[in-house]
Parts: sequence; structure tokens; C-alpha cells
Amino acid sequence: MSVEFDYSKLRGRIKEILGTETEFAKRLNLSTVSVSARLNNKVGFSEKEILSCCEILKIPVKSVIEYFFIQKLKKT
Repeated sequence: MSVEFDYSKLRGRIKEILGTETEFAKRLNLSTVSVSARLNNKVGFSEKEILSCCEILKIPVKSVIEYFFIQKLKKT
């Protein structure tokens, strides 16, 4: 059983700061497909990518957990 993370807060921050996930992908030097895979729990974010995301989106390091490590609630 794999853990899935809720990236809704991260998606909101991307929209607030950059407007689009496409612009976010450009800033991270990743393809839009790669960013989409990460935001849809197909591929995990590396530690380096998380730090880059925080820098690009002006997320304080102390807030990393709430943007990257909140587990999705399973529907029963």
C-alpha cells in the first residue's frame, strides 16, 4: 500500500505565485509532464526539488510539511 500526498495547498500556491503549472515547470527546469506526475502522486518530489519549490514559491522551510507531506484521506 503506497502513501499518497495531498498537494492541493501546493497547487494553490503555484496558482497564487506563478499563475500556471506550466510556468512552475519552467522555473523548476522540468517538463509539464514531470510536474504533473509529481502532483498526481505518480513520482515523488526529490529533496532538492522540494527546496527549489520552496525558493520559487516563497514557502518557508518550516512549512514544508503542510505543502508536501499531508497524506490524502482515503475514501471508505
